Formats: sequence, structure tokens, C-alpha cells
Amino acid sequence: MHSALRTAQAAARRTMATTSGKTLTIGLIPADGIGREVIPAARQVLEALPSDVMAARLKFVDLDAGFEYFQKHGVALPEQTLAALKSDCDGALFGAVSSPSHKVAGYSSPIVGLRKQMDLYANVRPVISGAAATASGDKRAIDMLIIRENTECLYIKDEELHEDANGKYAVAKRRISEFASRRAGEMAFSMALQRDSMRQLVGAAERTWSGRPKVTIVHKSNVLSVTDGLWRETVRSVYEGNAEYTRRVDVEEQLVDSMVYRMFREPEAFDVVVAPNMYGDIISDGAAALVGSLGLVPSANVGDSFVVGEPVHGSAPDIAGKNIANPVAAIRSAAMLLERTGHGAAALAIYRAVDRVLAGGQIRTPDLGGKSTTTEVADAVCKQL
Repeated sequence: MHSALRTAQAAARRTMATTSGKTLTIGLIPADGIGREVIPAARQVLEALPSDVMAARLKFVDLDAGFEYFQKHGVALPEQTLAALKSDCDGALFGAVSSPSHKVAGYSSPIVGLRKQMDLYANVRPVISGAAATASGDKRAIDMLIIRENTECLYIKDEELHEDANGKYAVAKRRISEFASRRAGEMAFSMALQRDSMRQLVGAAERTWSGRPKVTIVHKSNVLSVTDGLWRETVRSVYEGNAEYTRRVDVEEQLVDSMVYRMFREPEAFDVVVAPNMYGDIISDGAAALVGSLGLVPSANVGDSFVVGEPVHGSAPDIAGKNIANPVAAIRSAAMLLERTGHGAAALAIYRAVDRVLAGGQIRTPDLGGKSTTTEVADAVCKQL
């Protein structure tokens, strides 16, 4: 059975559980820095959803993780958090983590661990312009979805430090598997078709992307012929082995360095982009500049049976505690969680409310050139709901 089909079946089961049972349980993991400000803002917006678009009752479970938690307790992702996610929650929101740039004995990134433990094998990051992105001053029509493989590449964190006659040298192992590459490829092509179906529901004048669905495979196999070669061949095999994909979806390849160049020169040329873990991380953070700020860009860590919404930005310790962090990415990540758990109408209501606030131009945090607070943005979105 194809992974895409398993994903659809798991989503359907979870949808029935959350809609028929009238309760959607969401784990809240603020973690570090501004995560403790933007996750409560996202919760505030979720709680403001009117009952005509959100039929299920919302329940929240507060959970611990992060570097600051590690400094106090010696563990960054406690077992009780994982146990609660697996047994009590339908999905979760993760804020931000202050992972140190230097090695700290015993520490490992909690979000990386969470992705591994919950088998969240794809990170899905939409980058969309239009009314919601006018803060950047860029009027180009951008509707790009970046699918980042989420479990391997250099992020397996298998590094060694050696020394020879010339001094110290470091070695990092990079893992690319056929299994993980295929799952990411299937996610990319299936979501290209889903996006096309959604576009058919609106008039041509409202569509940002007007062509056939397209998937861009990012790699560097001209240099990394073994690892990136396996990635490229496996993702292409997903396409070539599925008649619906070959009939309805266009495919292209892009070397990662030229991908970055083209993304900034002509971002409107991309629909769905699929990349190995590290390339996808860099590309998606860079793409945030196209729409104004990291504070606007959401993401979802997606598996076959669980989803964790996560704003793209980091913990921003320089502004933590000042009530000026942009909560839009966290609010949109909450909407992505709702969308993946079968509450599409509620997700759409949040997307539209955020778009109206941003298009109004009056409520903007400092990263967008304004003076509004985190609280004022959340209140404004709630008012639009």
C-alpha cells in the first residue's frame, strides 16, 4: 500500500475521532524564548473560533520540552511529554527551541527528537504572498509549498572529532535512505494534486498559481552522486511509477544552489518543492524573506497519524519576554494542525482572519515595521473571527 494512501486513511480515522467525539485534544509545547508567547497567542485564537466553523470541543494539554527545561532537569524531551502526546493528544503545537551552537553533553534537540519519536517524516511549509504578505513590499504572486524530508540527512547528528598530524578534523555522516526518500516523494506528489483540487474551488482570478501542478526535486547529485543520487532516483521513481502523477503533475529538477538563486529571482515559478532535510531547512527559512518575515511562515511536521504545528522562526532570545514577537506563524501553524485533523472550515477561518489583519496594515509587530505587540495581533485576529 502506498504511503500516501496510508496517510489519507490515517487522516480519515483521526478526523472521525475528533469530529464525532466532539473533542480535539492539542498538546501545547511552548519550549524556549518567544515560544512561551506565541503558543499562548495561538491558543487564544483557537479558543476564539465560533462554533459554526469549529464543531469539536477543544482541549489543551500543557507539556514540557526545550533547552531551558534541559538545564533544570537534564533532559530536553521528557518521557512524560512523549507519553502524553502518544496517548492523550490528537496533535500538538511546538513553539521554539534555544539549541546551543556548541556541544553540550547530554543535550539533543527536542524538536528533532519529537520528529523521530512520533515518526513525523515530512515538514510542510507553505510560502504564500497576496494580501497576507504585502508587508514585504513584494507584489509577486507566490504560492509555494516546501516539503522537507524530516528524519535523516545530516540531521541524524552522527559526528566524530579526530586528530592527525595536521591537527583536528571533524567527520559528519549523512544518511539518505530509499524508504525516507520515497515517503517524502509521495507526500510531495499527493499534496500537489490536493492543492490543484483546492484551486479548482475558486475562480481563476483568485488563483495565485494558474498552471498544472508541478513538483520540483531539489538535490546536488552532480557532486554528492551517491546520497543525493539515491534521493533523486527514488523521488523520480515515485513519479514514474504512478500513472496519475505522470498524467496530471509536471516534474522538474533543480540543483540546490541554483534553486536558491531561482527562488529569489522568480519565486512564482515554483509550486511544490521537495528536498532532503538540510536543503529543505535552508530553502524554507530563506523563502520566508519573500513574504516579509520568519514571523509569518508556519509549518507542520506530518506523519501518517500525527501532526505537530511549528512556526518556522527560532526562540529569538533578544526579544523574548517583551511581548513584541510576531505570533502569525504560530497562529497559522495552529490552522495547519486543524486542516490536517479534518477541521478545514476552522482552518480557513483562521487563515482569512490573519489575512485581513495583515492586509489592513494597522496591526504589525516590529519585524514587519510596526509597533504592535504580540497580544494586539492575537486580539485583532480574534476580532476578525
